[in-house]
Amino acid sequence: MHSDSASTAAPSRTTVLQALQAITDEVCGTFARLFAYVGALALIAMLGMAGWNTLDGGDDARPPVRPGWIAAEGAVPAFSLRLTDQPDRTATYAVLTHPAGGRKDVLRWGEPADRPAAELEVYRIGPERDAIDNPRADLAVRMGRGAAAELETAGVIESRFGPVGLVRRAGAPEGPGACLGFFKTIAEPALRISGWSCQGVTMPVRRAMVGCMLNRLTLLSSRHDTALAELFSRAEPRRGDCDGPGEARTLSDWVTALDNPKLRGRL
Repeated sequence: MHSDSASTAAPSRTTVLQALQAITDEVCGTFARLFAYVGALALIAMLGMAGWNTLDGGDDARPPVRPGWIAAEGAVPAFSLRLTDQPDRTATYAVLTHPAGGRKDVLRWGEPADRPAAELEVYRIGPERDAIDNPRADLAVRMGRGAAAELETAGVIESRFGPVGLVRRAGAPEGPGACLGFFKTIAEPALRISGWSCQGVTMPVRRAMVGCMLNRLTLLSSRHDTALAELFSRAEPRRGDCDGPGEARTLSDWVTALDNPKLRGRL
């Protein structure tokens, strides 16, 4: 026969074990609910940040990343360009690379809350040959006009890299806010320099601004690209003076007199 103390101890141990199990279940349940709550808060925070970036990104001064291209964070800038007439504008430098080998160095000026005032892109063309067959459509997209936007010829300027074609939105009124696009394709090395400027209140001023953008473009590093280094070396003697006392005369020499001359040769 079992003693009364043994009979009493067995139910007591069972009760204690059941109580401990209940406490364990409660603690586990509490932690599970806590983790779920924290996870929900983190998800809401991420969605909120993504939404904010989407709303804020529409006016970002950085260039959009087009399909097939990757933003190369931390890439070393290969070019520099100083716009003395835009001291209060924020300049951004972005490098886009393509898996096939192409690289685009994009410089933009403008505050995030405003439309960019100017852009210059140096596209070192790789096997992908992105948009090389239709530079106007590519430029229209970058100017925020859409690929279907109609751009008309706006003349030619002589630059240190040779003749550069100019384009503008067809039928756009002249005056403040109007923009002037430009593009120059070079065969060797395979290169395209393009961009736009919305600076100035008249067409002659905008043409002069584009000329000075090309004049001030400086090669910082060719990354063992001897052909690119040779191109800038050959162009150096033709560099105009946009900063000296004779700036007005130099700009007048750079800009062709006719507003819409016939384009000569391949650009």
